[in-house]
Amino acid sequence: MSLYWIPPTDKTCRFPPVEEALHEPNGLLAVGGDLSPTRLINAYRSGIFPWYNEGEPILWWSPNPRTVIFPAHLKVSRSLRRTLRSGELHVTLDTQFRQVMEACAAPRKSEGGTWISAEIIDAYCRLHEMGVAHSVEVWKGHELVGGVYGLALGPVFFGESMFSRVTDASKVALVHLVRQLERWGYTVIDGQVSSPHLYTLGAEDISRAAFITILQEATDASAPPGPWQLDADLKP
Repeated sequence: MSLYWIPPTDKTCRFPPVEEALHEPNGLLAVGGDLSPTRLINAYRSGIFPWYNEGEPILWWSPNPRTVIFPAHLKVSRSLRRTLRSGELHVTLDTQFRQVMEACAAPRKSEGGTWISAEIIDAYCRLHEMGVAHSVEVWKGHELVGGVYGLALGPVFFGESMFSRVTDASKVALVHLVRQLERWGYTVIDGQVSSPHLYTLGAEDISRAAFITILQEATDASAPPGPWQLDADLKP
């Protein structure tokens, strides 16, 4: 199979069927296009997301299998539960979206680089301003120590990236997010690709076909348009 090329002049914001994605590298579907809000929203609704290095053409992916978390299957370990109950960390939503993205973009010891470029940050901040992208912030005192960001479309939250500056901070963010989304009627949180970190929280792999079926059958969830807030009585 050959890669689908999206010319810079394309205004349709369409993508080829995800079944045409390559097996190696897993899920690579298309190259080119732009990061306009319409194209990004169409991509996520089709089970596709951008992932590329700065200076490269935009690469669009739809891997098989897909790593997801079903809210009812969330796992909270004893040690994480102790962290949640300690009160040392507190959580907010949609108060520092750009700062969460910039923290996720910071180089990590295990990776040495980042795919979250200034272009990506600006594109997703536009989605945040539209009420489509959201962030979770974890605080220790007045210091931002962890967080998660992603897109919410219908009853699916598409997780993009997370960061942690203290033990369990990103897990605390995800637990609060999953519990709040479950209350709002969300059916699944997309983790995109496999991750040991996500597996410890109950993530599982499903086929791309199953994930696309979830997207096709999705109906609007009842989450507020944003900025989001955690319910005062939420107990993660």
